[in-house]
Parts: sequence; structure tokens; C-alpha cells
Amino acid sequence: MNLNQVTVAVTDVPRAIAFYQCLGLKLIVENLPDYARFVCPDGQASFSLSREAQVVPGSTLVYFECGELDAEVVRLQAEGLSFEQLPQDQPWLWREAYLRDPDGNRICLYRAGENRLNPPWRLPD
Repeated sequence: MNLNQVTVAVTDVPRAIAFYQCLGLKLIVENLPDYARFVCPDGQASFSLSREAQVVPGSTLVYFECGELDAEVVRLQAEGLSFEQLPQDQPWLWREAYLRDPDGNRICLYRAGENRLNPPWRLPD
């Protein structure tokens, strides 16, 4: 089994497209005003937007890994994006920064490297 995509609800697909393109995702499907789909620049995962009349931000948190997290945060701040938390080292050995998309969906940009799938406490196969 492999994760194909995650779809996030938004109220304004064109506005959300601009936000996620700023993050670096590549738009591959655009069916305005209802839907858009991106491919992540690294790997094969995709990410979609689906228009809803109302979005109530919940507890879902979408993670995007960045090789150069700190530089990416600086770039995004220069583009006008605001962060709730700037990059910080976490006890689980990831470095994380948090922001929200225009509908309030929570986004974590992080760098984990080898610890993403192989932390010291990983269960044996």
C-alpha cells in the first residue's frame, strides 16, 4: 500500500492554488472552481484541494518535508507568508515550523532526514 494523496477542503480554490504554489507544489490538475491537484516536488505524493462552502479548520495537520527548512521559511516569509512557529528542534528529532493556509488548515514544514522513517525508537521489522 502507498499513500496516493491527501485532499484538503478550501473555500476558494484559486486562492488556495496560489498559496500551495508558493509553498513549491506543482499544479497538475485544475478544474475550477471546484478542484485542483498538485504533485510534490520531491517524491511521488500528490496533494489536492476540494471546494467546500464552508471550512472549519480541524485538528488535521499536513506535513511537508523540506531539505533546507530554515532557508525555505525565510523565502516564504519574504513572499509574505506568516508563521505561527518558526523552525524549532523537537524532542522527536525533527525540526518544524508551522503556518496555516488561507482557510486556516494547519501546515507543518519540517526537516527530519533519516529520523523520518528510522528514529532511534523505531520498532523492529
